[in-house]
Amino acid sequence: MMLKRLVKTILTFLGVMLGILVGVLVADLDIMALSSWQKYGLIAVIGIIFGIIFYIITPKIVEVSTKLANNMEKEILKFSTTDLVYGLTGLIVGFIIAFLVSQPFLNLTIPYLGAIISAVLYLFLGYLGLKIATRKRDDDMSPISAFSFKKGNPKAKGALKSYKSNVYPKILDTSVIIDGRINDICKTGFLEGPLVIPEFVLQELRHIADSADSLKRNRGRRGLDILNILQKEVDIEVLLESRDYDNLEVDVKLLKLAEELGGKVLTNDFNLNKVAEFQGVSVLNINELANAVKPVVLPGEEMELTIVKDGKESNQGLAYLDDGTMIVVEGGKKRIGDLVDVIVTSVLQTAAGRMIFAKIK
Repeated sequence: MMLKRLVKTILTFLGVMLGILVGVLVADLDIMALSSWQKYGLIAVIGIIFGIIFYIITPKIVEVSTKLANNMEKEILKFSTTDLVYGLTGLIVGFIIAFLVSQPFLNLTIPYLGAIISAVLYLFLGYLGLKIATRKRDDDMSPISAFSFKKGNPKAKGALKSYKSNVYPKILDTSVIIDGRINDICKTGFLEGPLVIPEFVLQELRHIADSADSLKRNRGRRGLDILNILQKEVDIEVLLESRDYDNLEVDVKLLKLAEELGGKVLTNDFNLNKVAEFQGVSVLNINELANAVKPVVLPGEEMELTIVKDGKESNQGLAYLDDGTMIVVEGGKKRIGDLVDVIVTSVLQTAAGRMIFAKIK
């Protein structure tokens, strides 16, 4: 609230200054043959009018500026650091050349023509330097490519360029942090950064960790421990995002943040997964990953299992593989606690995971 008032005050002041400048220009034209005091009054009135106008339109100016800044940030995040460095270098070189070339035109006798030519040269040469630098950044003469790759290996450079363009920020939600498997996945090296932790997710974790319910409290503390491990022990970039959206649910904030950053939401929440698909936001679901990497079991295979409890239907027993996959064994109710040989009869894939049906051999 204090920041909004400060911005409104600054913009109003700038409006008054602009109004005074316009008033001075109008008074100097001497259209109405005003006296000195009348000119001062005209300048003051125009300054006040401009100040009021800027005061009224400040919310709209702030809104448009925020949207423009967010869009620019979203576009910049799509480029790698190398692209940005080369682009900035090319832009500076283009401006230097434009400064040298435009000097003779500034002394032309025709009013404003030299300034116009100079502005066009700055725009053209700056843009030209930017495009040439980014297009030619993979040449062997560049110092970055010389250190990054062996000379004469264009395939390696092309591979890195493709790799960089496909790396998206992964925004973690509360459920995937508490789950804890994200830590093991990162340690294997199959997941690339950066991992983005929004502050509103961190705040939700702290709230859960301070809950009166012991189960929720333990889950929240586990999530905070996982974040500390990711930040200190895992060799992957972890970023804290301070951007927030007032009066929105956490899931909605996550999807909005993913859209603005051009990233993907990392979750194991089935409902969030469906909402994200509907809104066109990319999602990485750890539960889907776990199901995908489970060993494939085909009907007719034999395995050795320990039946641990009875099933829902009569005469059924339940057993579990090491990865947690449940196996329903027909005729296994009487063999609870026994190690038995079974034959797989069918495999059922559900949204919750894979379920295997078998019978005692």
